[in-house]
Amino acid sequence: MTLPDQGDGRATGGAVRPPTWRTWCPGLDNDALVLRDVLATLPAAPPTAIPWIVRLFENPQGWLRLHGAVNLRNHDMIHVLLGRGLLGQDEAFVIGFTMGSTKAVSWLERMFFKLVVSQIYPHPYRISWRTLAAYDLGLEAGQEMGVPNLHLRLHEEMLDLPLGEIRTRLGIDARRLRGFYARERMALPGTAASLRLPADEIEPVDGPVDRHPPTATAA
Repeated sequence: MTLPDQGDGRATGGAVRPPTWRTWCPGLDNDALVLRDVLATLPAAPPTAIPWIVRLFENPQGWLRLHGAVNLRNHDMIHVLLGRGLLGQDEAFVIGFTMGSTKAVSWLERMFFKLVVSQIYPHPYRISWRTLAAYDLGLEAGQEMGVPNLHLRLHEEMLDLPLGEIRTRLGIDARRLRGFYARERMALPGTAASLRLPADEIEPVDGPVDRHPPTATAA
């Protein structure tokens, strides 16, 4: 996760600013790049900058840690391996994928996290209910892709390996990811995160997309 920044990464006075948390996005067309080098471009916040309530649920040492809770370094590694940026929609997919890979998330835990992140988390960590369609897709992708307990399979020795080799080792299928990203673009059209998703010319993976929060039924 990152802290907000006012920069936009555009050229200024003949120079190009380094990417900010709003513009950074590694994508999936980078199999030959080394993980350490890509992580070095990520405009990350120090662990101490993450609010306590976020650490409570998402850090492996948190009292109320959820399935897939992972330290900040490994969380950033997952962002890179999934080709996702740092906007709320990207965070939603990455967290969903990590939790889904545990194959242990109940409906109750899923709804609890969605309520916490949409109602209790402070800005800029709060994610709207509509944007949590990306979380649902991430959860589904993590469950279906055969990457068991991704949060436990990341190691320091991977830092000096090419991304393509790491994805192959872990079972992260970039083509299948593109299918989920195509569905995400349909569920959340026109958002900054959707517009940069690596999903062009890829048929979406079959499956429903929930665009709306649950509503009470009449008695």
